[in-house]
Amino acid sequence: MDKITEKIKSYLTEHNLIDKKIIVAFSGGFDSMCLLDVLYKLGTNVAAAHLNHNWRGDESLADEKLCEKFCLEHNIEYYTETLSDDVEKTETAARKARYEFLERTAEKFNCKCVMTAHNADDNAETVLYRIIKGTGTYGLEGIKDIRGIFYRPLLEIYRHDIEEYCRQNDLHPCYDSSNDNTKYKRNLIRHEILPLMETINKDVKQALNSLSGIAKDENHILENLLPDLNNLSTDSFMKYNSALQSRIIHKFLRSNGIDYDKAKIDLLVDFITQNSASKSGITTSLTINSWLFVNNKKIYIVKNTESQFNSIEIQKCGQYDIAGKVFTIEKNNTLPEKFPSDAECIAYVDLSKIDFPLTLRNRMDGDFISPLGVDGKQKLKKYLNNKKIPKHKKDKLIFLCKGQEILWAAGLGISKNIMVTDKPSHILRLTEK
Repeated sequence: MDKITEKIKSYLTEHNLIDKKIIVAFSGGFDSMCLLDVLYKLGTNVAAAHLNHNWRGDESLADEKLCEKFCLEHNIEYYTETLSDDVEKTETAARKARYEFLERTAEKFNCKCVMTAHNADDNAETVLYRIIKGTGTYGLEGIKDIRGIFYRPLLEIYRHDIEEYCRQNDLHPCYDSSNDNTKYKRNLIRHEILPLMETINKDVKQALNSLSGIAKDENHILENLLPDLNNLSTDSFMKYNSALQSRIIHKFLRSNGIDYDKAKIDLLVDFITQNSASKSGITTSLTINSWLFVNNKKIYIVKNTESQFNSIEIQKCGQYDIAGKVFTIEKNNTLPEKFPSDAECIAYVDLSKIDFPLTLRNRMDGDFISPLGVDGKQKLKKYLNNKKIPKHKKDKLIFLCKGQEILWAAGLGISKNIMVTDKPSHILRLTEK
């Protein structure tokens, strides 16, 4: 068994893919034809997906026909699409369109594994490209072995070995003439920059791949040693030096799938530092639907996943489902041994002078409350600010109301208008489902 077949077979076993449906991103070039041929000969359940980028006219069409012919001759399932002329003809646009096509194809075939034929030369070129553009140590890792549904079994195989496999197995791949056009940065690196670097170190590709491996190992060590931001108190975060603070933020952004660069990391470190003494806390935007919250105790991500619920009319005693919780109101005529604290989501109240129906809802403009120990009434906004409630939590609080008067702010306190002076008439509870 040749070394490429041996490598791919070992890869399939390592990742438990032997009996899985596999889609190969099949351009018809040396790399993808080699990968598809090996998987076919190993007897895997493989299909080929070809995207005609529609850049090179008849040449693109000829590549498509070659791919189709190869699959027909080998009885390999084949699927193809052609890009619209409207798609911008740039490396970035082509890459985006290609991965969108592969994701659609995976969904069409109900497949969880798409293999691309990126090889060791591609990885070396990627590392060099990122060095030239400016990268951190994570960028030095190069191409990921696995990213979501995408697997890359040829990352440790060099292009000359792939070309030799094709010759020995009488394969006749197509050649994309655009690969010679050095206006594309990858081609410039491949055809001009790397050959020039080989005059200094003939093994420069191996050196770049070695650097990639070292970066992966060292980043893995750091990932395991660094704490998660969500598990850190603000005080603990502030005790780290600035370099470690940056790495903790970096890990946090990566683990949450949030785009980042050094400037964004620096801004977040500064934001936490400047607001680490805040009692009520403050947020800063991370994405359209997420924010970073900081106060003097905690640092955590806030996601806009919970919407406000419609107001619920409370006509009588019973249980009411609201926003993943259960509100219960029941009659009572005995004093508890001990009244619960305001922070508990249970309250003994006197509703004898309050007419039903009541309303259970989120806050609204114009709401007010008559807090215990305060003369007169108070705007709900001021009440919540006095309670040091973070802004992102205010819209998720649940209130029992009569009109715009807040009778009970669950977990915060009650109005003096329903306080017990003799015996409680009702018990209010808010519990998780």
